[in-house]
Amino acid sequence: MIGNVLSGVSNFISVLSNRVKNRIYYLSKLKVVSLETQQPLQGNMLLSYRIEPFLLKPGEPVPNDQSWNWECLLIAQTFLDLGYNVDVIQFHNDKFVPQKNYDFFIDIRDRLETLSPLLNEDCVKILHVDIAHMMFRNVAECRRLLELQQRKGVTLRPQRYEVPNLGIEYADCATVLGNDFTIGTFKYANKPMYPIPISSSYTYPWHDDKDFEVVRKRFIWIGSGALVLKGLDLVLDAFAQMPEYHLTVCGPISSNKPFEEVFYKELYQTPNIHTYGWIDLSSPDFMEIAKNSLGLVYPSACEGQAGAVITCLQAGLIPIISYESGANVHDFGAILKNSSIEEIKATVKGISSLPVEELKMMAHKAWEYARANHTKEKFAEAYRNAVMQIIQKYGKKKQADNLGASQKELSHRLASM
Repeated sequence: MIGNVLSGVSNFISVLSNRVKNRIYYLSKLKVVSLETQQPLQGNMLLSYRIEPFLLKPGEPVPNDQSWNWECLLIAQTFLDLGYNVDVIQFHNDKFVPQKNYDFFIDIRDRLETLSPLLNEDCVKILHVDIAHMMFRNVAECRRLLELQQRKGVTLRPQRYEVPNLGIEYADCATVLGNDFTIGTFKYANKPMYPIPISSSYTYPWHDDKDFEVVRKRFIWIGSGALVLKGLDLVLDAFAQMPEYHLTVCGPISSNKPFEEVFYKELYQTPNIHTYGWIDLSSPDFMEIAKNSLGLVYPSACEGQAGAVITCLQAGLIPIISYESGANVHDFGAILKNSSIEEIKATVKGISSLPVEELKMMAHKAWEYARANHTKEKFAEAYRNAVMQIIQKYGKKKQADNLGASQKELSHRLASM
């Protein structure tokens, strides 16, 4: 009896403690971080993105697990170098009320809609697009779930459903992390859009000793949550029907129990499918898996620009991806037309059967392309160019001239991140 009471008290304290921690975490995200420019003052910019990197202690390294950690820092630094003081808020901060005039307001989600009526009329409003339009993504995920239901006789719930916001409709223009696919989901609003290549959290050395004959039938799928949206179910079904081809699955499988239960046989009892689970992309394990694999199979139904794809390009893997992955493969990979199981099987077999020298050339081109287009430096350069175009379009060319003069200093700052 006493044991039950003590256990109940312990559970209550644990629940209360978690609620207090969650409340403290929530309140910490309601802060406003104000940064002052060291250049002649041109005005003010408000950035609604992620506030965590701006709360780091002096000398504390910027985390490398998500590219947004440094991308939001670089956005702020771009405007600081232009001569703007920058205020930063968390993108879900629904308590913030502007207390000053802003020349620019940049947002990634819902604040454009809520804050636009409170901003000065001449404020240039920019939506920073990091995902495809929510309406498209919601429909794409539900369509995949319906197809799975019809194929397997089981209903799984959406993992990435998000209420569509009207940010693009309130924005004057948008910067877009993605390619033509991503831009296309926002085109209905008829706003100017400036594409920015997503940066990669990691780069890897080229392995000239990789044996492409040995690895020609070995592939990986890697992704985060929303496993059906990202096509893991299709890839598992495809490889389960190709016992001579091997698949390594890297992702948070165990955190999605309903999916894991439906595909338990494929994940854990199919000899040619090896489920690693969540993996640290900076780890020797990932580099070893990449070195012993030919390519990535990633038939996602919707992305902004898939970080998993860019990471695998950096690792020299040949991409077999959907158009909706938001990444370009040029002549070093394959774009799936409909991401059906039969098409996945045919494409995997087709690429696997290519001559060794051609496989090596494609993998090296993928690696070179990622190095040339998806780095912190490339993101900074592309974002800077987009800002210069926006400023010129809205009649503030002198700030663009100031930004060009600070390029060398920004490059030095990037090298220390």
